Amino acid sequence: MSSVLCVILNWRTAEMTLRAAQSAMTAMQGIDGAITIVDNDSQDGSFEAMTEAARDWPRVRVLQSGRNGGYGAGNNFGIHAGLPDGSKPDFVYILNSDAFPAPDAIRALKDYLETHPDAGFAGSHIHGEAGEPHTTAFRFPSIASEFEGAAKTGPISRLLKNAIVAPDLPTVTTRVDWLAGASVLMRRTVLDQIGLFDETFFLYFEETDLCHRAARAGWPTVYVVESRVMHIGSVSTGMKTWKRVPSYWFSSRRYYFEKNHGRVYALCATLAHVAGLGVYGLRRILQRKPRQSPPHFFRDLVKHSWGTRLSQES
Repeated sequence: MSSVLCVILNWRTAEMTLRAAQSAMTAMQGIDGAITIVDNDSQDGSFEAMTEAARDWPRVRVLQSGRNGGYGAGNNFGIHAGLPDGSKPDFVYILNSDAFPAPDAIRALKDYLETHPDAGFAGSHIHGEAGEPHTTAFRFPSIASEFEGAAKTGPISRLLKNAIVAPDLPTVTTRVDWLAGASVLMRRTVLDQIGLFDETFFLYFEETDLCHRAARAGWPTVYVVESRVMHIGSVSTGMKTWKRVPSYWFSSRRYYFEKNHGRVYALCATLAHVAGLGVYGLRRILQRKPRQSPPHFFRDLVKHSWGTRLSQES
């Protein structure tokens, strides 16, 4: 019987993380494996509270990473730890601390990968508390997508429809470029081949990069609609309350483009984004459109795309 290691990363959301672990325990019934909760050095009592709460839970252990190295580093810590007996699982299941799988959600992903040996990763249909679907299946970012996403203009979007990063969600199980990491099952042999999360990313774009590496190695990612997971969203990151996009988002974006396409491509992607912002800015003036970009976004984008690199090379 193939085994599954479920990894849940906690950052100062102990109560919710424990709720996610309880949902995972139900979804892991009948599946060989274990659940590992990794506390990413919360330093708020999370580790102690979760350790105490999970003391009598079967197949659940709580580990302390010892540092907040970000999303990828924390999940890598749990993956490296393996199963409680020290062995490697056949599959690794990444579950967000604010995500709650339906009782059959993990099995649906596992069944898909077991019956489709050519697929590398499989992810769930994610929905909100009221059942509203969350957009979690994407295309890889590109120069064209940077322009389209910033311009937010119908004719441009229609012209570049095949470059849109967040197209309409599939209604049937299908291959996609990449998935948000709220609920993703990964074949361990694929991780052995391509490596784990790149820990240079603190937060954001690490799932994009991992799926990109898998695709380059011939392992597609699949969106499995039969697997359903309820997700609250942005609890640890605070994205919903951002007043300004944090610097690590810009750093991750730049690193993704430079790593996977080179510095010239990354520069062109930024120029395309700036051009798109110009198009939308003109629309704002002519059509009195509302502001779409967060405060200081243009300045921060330019700063992290040019200024930071220039200071590093000087």
